[in-house]
Amino acid sequence: MWEMKADTVKTDVVVIGGGPAGLAAAAAASNEGASVLLVEREAKLGGILKQCIHDGFGLIRFGEKLSGPEYAYREIEALERTETRVMLQTFVTRIEKTDNGFILVLVSKDGITRVETAGIVLATGCRERTAKQIAIHGTRPAGVFTAGNAQYYTNIIGQAPAKRCVILGSGDIGLIMARRLTLEGAEVIGVYEAKSTPGGLLRNIVQCVHDFDIPLHMSHTVTRVFGEQRLTAVEICRVDESLRPIEGTEQIIECDALILSVGLIPENELAESVGVELCRSTHGPVCDQNCMTLIDGIYSCGNAAHVNDLADYVSQSGEVAGRSAASLRGQRVLVDVTAGEGFLYVVPQRIDIGSSDGETIMFFRSNEVREKMTVRVLADGEEVFSRKFSHLRPPEMEKISVSFGTRLRPGSKVTLEMSEYS
Repeated sequence: MWEMKADTVKTDVVVIGGGPAGLAAAAAASNEGASVLLVEREAKLGGILKQCIHDGFGLIRFGEKLSGPEYAYREIEALERTETRVMLQTFVTRIEKTDNGFILVLVSKDGITRVETAGIVLATGCRERTAKQIAIHGTRPAGVFTAGNAQYYTNIIGQAPAKRCVILGSGDIGLIMARRLTLEGAEVIGVYEAKSTPGGLLRNIVQCVHDFDIPLHMSHTVTRVFGEQRLTAVEICRVDESLRPIEGTEQIIECDALILSVGLIPENELAESVGVELCRSTHGPVCDQNCMTLIDGIYSCGNAAHVNDLADYVSQSGEVAGRSAASLRGQRVLVDVTAGEGFLYVVPQRIDIGSSDGETIMFFRSNEVREKMTVRVLADGEEVFSRKFSHLRPPEMEKISVSFGTRLRPGSKVTLEMSEYS
């Protein structure tokens, strides 16, 4: 139950973020008997799903194809069946570690609230890279959008952001917006990708680009924008294997909008503020299989931990984090997880021996397109898992389930290896 003491609220678990990860985490923690506070900075729950009106969500979690709003509604319905308290339009400005847990400072239209809690679930999602972060030269005219902003204008506000546009980056949101803007009557001149292989899921490449005859140009990038008040043109260049523009390949393309789909970055300013260690490969916190960071009592899930391909996996990690945050755990004994050559990253980065006797879910990405690869998981050099993959692509995250049994002990090493098979 809730306890009020002066201007301080006490609760067992605070979940920060009301997207699919936060919704699942809050519901799971509440269903375990914990008192839960869910904090969301926007006016409505659902996160980015509110503006994702395309389908393809929920096939794993609900066994049917849903749009983003439909998926979010399912999660919100599940949350409403619990006793979770929700604070909307509320920001977390500070987290302080105490002897018994944490104190959070929240700011909302009602003023400042202090919250004491034993557990925190960071479900803060991710943000898009901007034009500034990829160093495009030129002026700063209107008409340069991230793909998410273009999606918000189109699907939420109901305003077309472009009549004739160029899309830089072949990430999933960019591919989806190529189709969406085409359906709204805009001319998508082409999708340009600096790398030699597309960055989105294969289904989006086929359904969003090929099916609509939208040109997809690999090894090309935007090097300059033109225009004073509004964008009037962009400069496109071919790039070499090091992604450097090739002199003499420049071409000017007239357009009124440049849509950027150039990567996502997990939102972890709050995690960093309290000293949570981040992983260089994922840009999310280093976590064990229970989604707990290296600071006891702080959990990370969904796209805040690492960028997921599917909302279904985001929700699943939220459930794990919520259940773990609701239960009191003893002292952890962690062993390192190391990914060998060929891997972009693997999560979790640690295994807690005390809870490793069941199935451990692990996610990984390859660092480049690879054919016919065997992935092995070793515990102190002994193989505990092996699976053949006919095709691996960096944009497509892979999920495996590993049983370590009682093989792990203090000082053990878990290693993932990749090798070709014929």
